[in-house]
Amino acid sequence: MRHGRTAPQWHLQEGPGIWRLGGALRLQDLEELWPQLRRQLKAGDALSLHDLRECDGAGAAMLFELQQGGIRFTDLPDELARKLSQLQPQRPLPEARSTPAGNAISRLGRRVAQLIELWQTQVAFVGALLLALRNVAPQARTLRLREVWRLCNDAGTNALPIVSLIALLLGVILAFQSALPMRQFGAEVFVANLLGLSLVRELSPLMMAILLSGRTGAAYAAELGTMKVNEEINALITFGIDPLRFLVLPRLIACTLMAPVLTVFAELIGLFGGALVMKGFGIPFSTFMNQVASAVDVSDFVSGIAKSAIYGLEIAGIGCLFGLSAGNGASAVGQATTRAVVYMLVTLVVTDGLFAVVYYLMGW
Repeated sequence: MRHGRTAPQWHLQEGPGIWRLGGALRLQDLEELWPQLRRQLKAGDALSLHDLRECDGAGAAMLFELQQGGIRFTDLPDELARKLSQLQPQRPLPEARSTPAGNAISRLGRRVAQLIELWQTQVAFVGALLLALRNVAPQARTLRLREVWRLCNDAGTNALPIVSLIALLLGVILAFQSALPMRQFGAEVFVANLLGLSLVRELSPLMMAILLSGRTGAAYAAELGTMKVNEEINALITFGIDPLRFLVLPRLIACTLMAPVLTVFAELIGLFGGALVMKGFGIPFSTFMNQVASAVDVSDFVSGIAKSAIYGLEIAGIGCLFGLSAGNGASAVGQATTRAVVYMLVTLVVTDGLFAVVYYLMGW
């Protein structure tokens, strides 16, 4: 016996016309037994397994090799017989049954059912969110204001560089492309009117919302999705902590507050970029600003700010919803983030269209 090893749990003996193998066949004991059986057993010999009390996968593989070499087994236990039958190489592997695709009507029905389930989840999420807001209103101190401030810094201050760059390029490109055709009629000065109205009413809120979707909304979905996969959401529920109140409300408040701030900042940077371009066309800064002030009134500014606040609310809500709805597995977080961003963009476009109709009916 080798030092540090336990004694073999098997025993092999030769009887009258038959070999007997008993004990336990385990992986750690086959290093000595397997070569011994190869040397002593010949093709046509019989091997009784009546006293065999345990056999793992490695032991079954050894017996399978002996069987392939012509050794006959007697008194084979039923469980071991099933293991050996599964090691037959000539038997083809079972084919996985594929789910039938069905016809167009069944596929349409499944798609409609998925949409209805998604709408039900959204309605339930909005209802639970309103309930959490009602419960937290009398106790504002429990809202974790420090966490709200951190999220505001992440969604607002850290987003200023990319918002500034895109807003500046947007103002420069829009002013330059508008001034070229307007110059043919000597109406370059009215580019300021066009730029002011488009930036304040439409482009700045929508551009800010798209950037916020790809940067902050996707981050919310990935963060909450990772927490869902790691069972951290279930841990919060186990401790009696409401995930909506603890995780969703701070993000919802931070994104809703920072979206109008970023929109105002984008409007100023975009107008500055347009003023630089118009300066090259001979329009002074004072003239440019006077034209913007004459074209844009308070209702235009308020409408843009209101749209941006709604956009921020939608972005945070959708990101948190898809993050909390993430499935299990390595790809669940990526799928939830992708779906969240796509849903955000579609929702933003639809909401912008609804705002356009409402503002038209209101005469704004």
